[in-house]
Amino acid sequence: MTKLMAHDNQYMQRALELAARGRFTTHPNPNVGCVIVNKSGDIVGEGWHERAGEPHAEVFALRQAGEQARGGTAYVTLEPCSHFGRTPPCADALVEAGLARVVVAMRDPFEAVAGRGIAKLLAAGVDVSVGVEEQAARQINRGFLQRCEQGLPLVQVKLAASLDGRTALQNGESKWITGAEARADVQYGRAAAGAILTGADTVLADDPQMNVRLAEASRQPIRVIIDSQGRVQPNARIFADQVPCILVRTRTLNVSMPNHVEELIVADDHGKVDLKTLLKRLAERNIHTVWVEAGHRLAGAVIEQKLADELWVYIAGKLMGPSAQPMLALPNYEHMGELPTLNLQSVTPIGNDVKLIYDLSSREGVARSE
Repeated sequence: MTKLMAHDNQYMQRALELAARGRFTTHPNPNVGCVIVNKSGDIVGEGWHERAGEPHAEVFALRQAGEQARGGTAYVTLEPCSHFGRTPPCADALVEAGLARVVVAMRDPFEAVAGRGIAKLLAAGVDVSVGVEEQAARQINRGFLQRCEQGLPLVQVKLAASLDGRTALQNGESKWITGAEARADVQYGRAAAGAILTGADTVLADDPQMNVRLAEASRQPIRVIIDSQGRVQPNARIFADQVPCILVRTRTLNVSMPNHVEELIVADDHGKVDLKTLLKRLAERNIHTVWVEAGHRLAGAVIEQKLADELWVYIAGKLMGPSAQPMLALPNYEHMGELPTLNLQSVTPIGNDVKLIYDLSSREGVARSE
């Protein structure tokens, strides 16, 4: 493998910018960008993976570069694929185009690739460098990598609360705690997910659509509803747009539902929904990111059971008082050492509200992989 060149990071950063353009459309595939540079150091081709089943980033970049790719360098944010899936192997396309060098941000842990793409390039005499901007490349595909490496999806819990940590008045009224700007921002979290997880309480209380309303998002995540008692009715708005839905039960119920609604049985030894098993089942269906938008009990359970990787907390400039519903249902901790520690990643003012993103994955990584 070759030594790194002076401008490798610059070209790879551009490839990462391209990869990010597919963040709302590629699921369950990873986000990948590619830049082709000719022998003179000029960018002659760019591409990114736009949708699952369509050409990969390398193909678009090579089409744009044409013969100018020969003898040049390709910068790819993820190891080129080496197998026939819904599209031909990109490693073969890079070899056939006559690239002299390929710079890869990171190896692909997906079992059908897992180093084979790099090996194929090396066997064809192509110089390969690996590890340029690797941390940034991992960040853009956190969910995909977690599913491949841990067998669990990335779990993001969205919370919206008043400044005193409340989510609904005593009578159940909750619209709207946050402003229109914050509610619009939530759409970006939903759009990047493969599934939206909620509970029957939320569906019954709010009758939400749980859909994505972004012009740049051409894909709707599936909806996963925990409804052990069969309380959600077929006319709920969450079923109205024909997007596939999963009703999670602890036993089969004889409830008639629309054809696009599936029943999934997931129970623990106590007859309750086993959340970790549910997440594993979703990962087996190639869902790599789960967006949790639920009431205080379900959201609290996901956090208490150490299944959350990230919290998106929208704090509104409102005060709701002690009789209002709490943000989370958590156990009564007796010692400070028991308290979950959240690692603050960002603080963003949005209108009259504040968006806080906390990362829990570094703290939970050991516990989740046991």
